[in-house]
Amino acid sequence: MFAVSLGDGAELRPLEPWRAEEFLAHMDRGREFIGQHVGLPDVTADLDSTRRWLQVYADRTAADTGRLYGIWLDGLLVGGVLFRVFNVSTETCEAGCWIEPAASGRGLVTRAVRVAIDWAIEERGMHRVEWQVSSKNTPSINLAKRLGMTCDGVLRENSPYRGVRQDTEVWSVLAPEWKAARSAARATT
Repeated sequence: MFAVSLGDGAELRPLEPWRAEEFLAHMDRGREFIGQHVGLPDVTADLDSTRRWLQVYADRTAADTGRLYGIWLDGLLVGGVLFRVFNVSTETCEAGCWIEPAASGRGLVTRAVRVAIDWAIEERGMHRVEWQVSSKNTPSINLAKRLGMTCDGVLRENSPYRGVRQDTEVWSVLAPEWKAARSAARATT
């Protein structure tokens, strides 16, 4: 298995079905915090539903239509990054993330998403990486900005979340923009 160091005792690793108990414990620690804006806690309510959800992503990985990675901090699963959509024929993917409250504010998600986007663009040839986020999810919008994404627009009341319609902002970065920004960042270090 591979692990990519994110620095400060953190690693990015594949998140697979055999880690269901560990994932459920992580979700239980952060369920309320994570569930403010994303439905992940709702679909991983118990061990069986957690196994099923992790298997969906194992199947997507096998079919090359999605990916799922966990963020471990000092050996403890604290968050994750995923490609909810990964379409190699259109060279477009949609990234997302979550983190439990005890690990937020450390830059772990920013570093993990950068690693994932680098892989998608540099290794897999993706041209467009999307980020879809509730207009009320300020931390995730700020992450999109830190990643150099552009807001493409707002889908007004497009998605009911826990019974309330919400607006979804669509952010994106194109491969030439990502590569130019990464080259500029490397040149200044």
